[in-house]
Amino acid sequence: MKPKKMFIIFLFLMIVVVPVAGSWAEDGEGSVGLLDDDGKEDFDTFFEEESGYDPLESMNRVFFQVNDKLYFWVLKPVNRVYSTVVPIDLRQCFGNFFDNIAAPVHVINNLLQGKFTDATIDFSRFLINSTVGVLGLGDPALRSFGLEPKPEDFGQTLGVWGLGEGPYLCLPLIGPLTVRDSFGFAGDAVTHPVTYVSSTYLDSTAYYSADKLNLLSLNPDLYEEMKRYSLDPYVSMRQVYLEYRRNKVLDKKVENNIINDL
Repeated sequence: MKPKKMFIIFLFLMIVVVPVAGSWAEDGEGSVGLLDDDGKEDFDTFFEEESGYDPLESMNRVFFQVNDKLYFWVLKPVNRVYSTVVPIDLRQCFGNFFDNIAAPVHVINNLLQGKFTDATIDFSRFLINSTVGVLGLGDPALRSFGLEPKPEDFGQTLGVWGLGEGPYLCLPLIGPLTVRDSFGFAGDAVTHPVTYVSSTYLDSTAYYSADKLNLLSLNPDLYEEMKRYSLDPYVSMRQVYLEYRRNKVLDKKVENNIINDL
C-alpha cells in the first residue's frame, strides 16, 4: 500500500472512527451493530444532532487546553518572529499563493454542490492568478476582473447533501471540528494538489504549517480577542465554530472568513 493511502486511512481512523467509537462507548451498553435496527437508529441520531452535540466534552476540553498551551508557548512566539522578519506585503502575497493552490478543492466542491457558476469563477480565478498573477502571488482576478473567490470545502458539500454535523470534536493541533467536517477534512486532503506534489509527509506538514502560520500572521489577535471576552473560551470557540460552519453550509453571510481556516 502506498504511503499516501496509508496516511489517508490513518487520518480517517484518528479523526473519525476513534472519536465515534468513543462516543458510542460512553453509553455503557456494549457495542452497537450498525446493521441492526438499534444500530441504525443510533447512527441516524448521531448525525441528526444540530444543537452543539458534545458528548465528548471532557476529552475535548483537555485537547482544547493542549492547543491553547501550544498556541501561547509555540505558535505565538514563532508568529512574532515571522511577522517581524517577513514584511506584511510579502505575507499577503504568500496568502494569495496558498489560496490559489487550494483552488481545485473549491472548484470540485462547487461542482459537487451544483454551483456551476461559482465553479467557473473559481476556475477562472485559478487560471488568471496562476499566469498573470505570477503563480498566484498576486490576485488580478479580483483586482482587475472583479472575480471574488467562492471557497467551498467537502464538509460543506456533505452538509448540502443532507448529512448532519454529528458530535463536536476538538482535536490536538487540528482544533475544532465536527464528525461531518472530519470526513470533509479527509476529502479535502485527497483533492488538494499538495497531496500529490509533495514527496514526503514532511513536505506536506511544512506546507500546511507555513499556510497556517502565514494566515495567523495576517490575523494575529483573532484567537486572543475571542478568549479575552469569553467567560468560558471552550464554549465560545465551540459556538463560534458551529455557527460559522452552519452559515457556510446555508450560504449565509459570515462575519469572518478566517475562523474556519485558522
